[in-house]
Amino acid sequence: MIDKERLISLAGAAGLEISGETAEKFDLYAELLAEKNRQVNLTAITDPEGILTKHFLDSVLPLTEISLPRGARVIDVGSGGGFPGIPMKLVRPDLDMVLLDSLNKRVTALGEFCRELGISDTKCIHMRAEDAARGELRESFDAALSRAVARLNVLCELCMPLVKPGGIFAALKGPSAGEEAAEAGRAVSLLGGRLLPVKKVTIPGTELCHTLVVAEKTSPTPEKYPRQSGKISSKPL
Repeated sequence: MIDKERLISLAGAAGLEISGETAEKFDLYAELLAEKNRQVNLTAITDPEGILTKHFLDSVLPLTEISLPRGARVIDVGSGGGFPGIPMKLVRPDLDMVLLDSLNKRVTALGEFCRELGISDTKCIHMRAEDAARGELRESFDAALSRAVARLNVLCELCMPLVKPGGIFAALKGPSAGEEAAEAGRAVSLLGGRLLPVKKVTIPGTELCHTLVVAEKTSPTPEKYPRQSGKISSKPL
């Protein structure tokens, strides 16, 4: 379905090595995604080139900018169709990956994808992020990732309580997210972190780019966070 050689070439231009075997898995993933999307709303992007660039490459390129140690425990918050968690897992099988989503139909689909792709050690959890962060998953991850559409100050309160001190929260945002990053500075501080310099990441061979916003967790998140979902969205930090 996708151009596997183009995937290998563009990833290589960015400094990521994708083997032929892994490219085959990405191709299978694209087919599974397109098929399941007819039953469950997972993505509005269904053309092969869009899946390759806007989903697959967009998901894995942050690996060139953030350092995840071997075996790092990583959670993808609001995973949807599996982005960025599944592409990252395919490129870095060593990662202890958890996919979190609030819609059970999506979580069921994610589980099917992981089994078909041979990454069944990936955990797929049906839960709201704020509930997960108040339970046993609190401050248990080396990294939290999200490509969710919520504003950054909202995402920070949902994701940072899941990260252990010394870990990171990384948000993949659109090309003009600099204002959001500045707006989220107070939230990051209140949640026990500090913002690192914002980075623009361009997909080689295309005009597509995204903004990678990374917050380093420097101290435990105060127990009062995250708040209830209504307050998080109506009164962002």
